[in-house]
Amino acid sequence: MDRYAPALLCLCLGALRAGSAAPTTTGTPDGSELWGYVEVRPKAHLFWWYYKSPHRTSTPSKPWPTILWLQGGPGASGVGLGNFLEVGPLDVDLKPRSSTWLQKADLIFVDNPVGVGYSYVEDDSLLVTTDWEQAADATALLKALAKEVPTLQGSPLFLVAESYGGKYAATLGVSVARAVRAGELKVTLAGVALGDSFVSPVDFTVSYVPLLLSVSRLDDNAAGEANKRTQTVKDQIAAGQFAASQGSWNDLLAFIDTKSGSVDVYNFLLDSGMDPVSTDSSPSSSSPSSVLQALRYSTYLGSQLGDSSAGSSNTIDGIMNGVIKEKLKIIPKDVSCLPAGGWRSPMPSTTRWSTTS
Repeated sequence: MDRYAPALLCLCLGALRAGSAAPTTTGTPDGSELWGYVEVRPKAHLFWWYYKSPHRTSTPSKPWPTILWLQGGPGASGVGLGNFLEVGPLDVDLKPRSSTWLQKADLIFVDNPVGVGYSYVEDDSLLVTTDWEQAADATALLKALAKEVPTLQGSPLFLVAESYGGKYAATLGVSVARAVRAGELKVTLAGVALGDSFVSPVDFTVSYVPLLLSVSRLDDNAAGEANKRTQTVKDQIAAGQFAASQGSWNDLLAFIDTKSGSVDVYNFLLDSGMDPVSTDSSPSSSSPSSVLQALRYSTYLGSQLGDSSAGSSNTIDGIMNGVIKEKLKIIPKDVSCLPAGGWRSPMPSTTRWSTTS
């Protein structure tokens, strides 16, 4: 889950009511980029974007890998955040990124699940409500991409995810393995990698206080109160009170923030805003509940979401709704990416908090 930086959760502005007129696949003339929509269920459309590495050197003994990137949130755009803020070929200013993962693999970004980023549904009832439903949709996407992306069937496929995307990758990995065994999907699943993955809320929550106490970022008095709040979160999860537990978890993190000198829970050696690769940006004018959600998405992405003082002249929402949307040409006019503090039509709290979802 997500921590102390306003997240860009690129959400579809309302369900579209008309069928998609977009072609399935388009791309650059040289084939180095492909993108398109896959109708994973009737009236439910996932958007994907493939980059072929210019460094590709595939041999029978060492085939060139492909990475499918899954963003967190839930509700954050992989096509936006993962691509332009983290590992894609261009940064938010559309300048080449020297550390792009294309140096080691082909990349596929997806706005997952439907309703996120450029992905959309034609009826809100088609939005997913469990991680397994998103896994089924993403598996349907891969079945289509195995035909649309010429290199995919002969390339080792790695599912890579961060934050809440860890749940997506884990469930998708199981779904893909089953589809491969059943002969329904022709890919080689080579591995699943989870980065700062929020896969067990209880285990993460109970780890905060002992760690911060051991490194003197909390004192005994603050630790006692924080432990009481931790127990409240545990009890509410055990009782199935997932929405309440998320509120209590927010309160716990806010208490730790005030008593620890605003420790960065991704790196206890730092305070919030001290991350050497980013600084916090100003919260957007969202509702209080939305801001609470937004305050928990990867500190190191915070500055890229629109803080020009961090050296960026562009904003991610600006390029996604401007030059990138114009380049892609197939995004319906009614679909826009906006910096928002929450999931537009949420996967239920049980999905966000249950360790078995």
